[in-house]
Amino acid sequence: MQVTIVGLPGSGKTTVFNALSGGHAETGGYSGGRAAPNVGVVKVPDERLTRLAELFSPRKTIPADVTYVDVALAAGATREGTVAPDVLALIRNADALLHVVRVFEDPTAAAPTNPWGAIEELELEFVVADLGVVQKRLEKLRTSGRHGSPAEREQNALEEELLGRIEPHLADGHPLRDLHLDADDLRRLRGYRFLSEKPVLVVLNIDESRLAEATALETEARERYDHRETDVVALAGKIEAELGELGEEDARVFMDDLGIVEASRGRVIRLTYALLGLVSFFTAGEDECRAWTIHRGDTAVDAAGVIHSDLARGFIRAEVVSYDDLVASGSTAEARRRGLLRSEGKAYQVEDGDVIEVLFNVAR
Repeated sequence: MQVTIVGLPGSGKTTVFNALSGGHAETGGYSGGRAAPNVGVVKVPDERLTRLAELFSPRKTIPADVTYVDVALAAGATREGTVAPDVLALIRNADALLHVVRVFEDPTAAAPTNPWGAIEELELEFVVADLGVVQKRLEKLRTSGRHGSPAEREQNALEEELLGRIEPHLADGHPLRDLHLDADDLRRLRGYRFLSEKPVLVVLNIDESRLAEATALETEARERYDHRETDVVALAGKIEAELGELGEEDARVFMDDLGIVEASRGRVIRLTYALLGLVSFFTAGEDECRAWTIHRGDTAVDAAGVIHSDLARGFIRAEVVSYDDLVASGSTAEARRRGLLRSEGKAYQVEDGDVIEVLFNVAR
């Protein structure tokens, strides 16, 4: 999963990147206004995987991971509508966006804090970029789209109809994720990688003085920024980055002193998973305990394919036990004896926390 961190200059997004990734990227730096992304791969914290490793004592324990990409926007770019194409391309590759907005006073900033205006400014930039793509494609479809085989002309007509529905929505300044599109529509749009279609987690970057207001600020932001596939989290980026420099015990003491219940890394990942409709399942044994990420509603054969394509091709059945049942039983053998381990076929929808062993035929 790739999550791209965006935000206007001065929002503190690189500080948030450092807090989430444990990195030490230089803050406030831009390379001539061009894209100079910071990239960090973060292991997803999951206490369930830790507990499974305690049960099985595997040779390897492998958590899922998230890649954070911090992209640079030049000052004034959005006001001029000139976000560099290479920056937009980096953002298009994201599965979800973390939109960092400044909710702290900065005496060096050119303008006072206005988080709601900052959210709308960058959102509109993405909407306008998507509108440009739609209009260019419609122009092409209305000319060369009339040619080709009957099947090609039929597909072009369906695409033209869909983009024709989307165009006025974007022209009115609304993000694509607010549209209720069906599965066929979403499939036709997949290759465009529209910016305003991506799920967004708005990160309210506050300072220590406003930690007590975090919940109230989140509630206000959800009311003001009411869109589908959108959520809000408030965090103190500078403090969270400092926490990342401490050992586990010292960090816990520091968090208790400040009233921080959960470190930002875990909370942001959890909220991003929820926005994307992702769940985790596990494979567990003496060789390896590992967390895998799939979409909610994916089947056992989908999960097998995530592990390895050969498992999906030769799928026979999946032996499944819930994490809670396995831990309560103490071992796979005991879970089987208690009737908690069950055999599931290809169509079984994997649940969050399932522990799975795929049986397959290598000859298929």
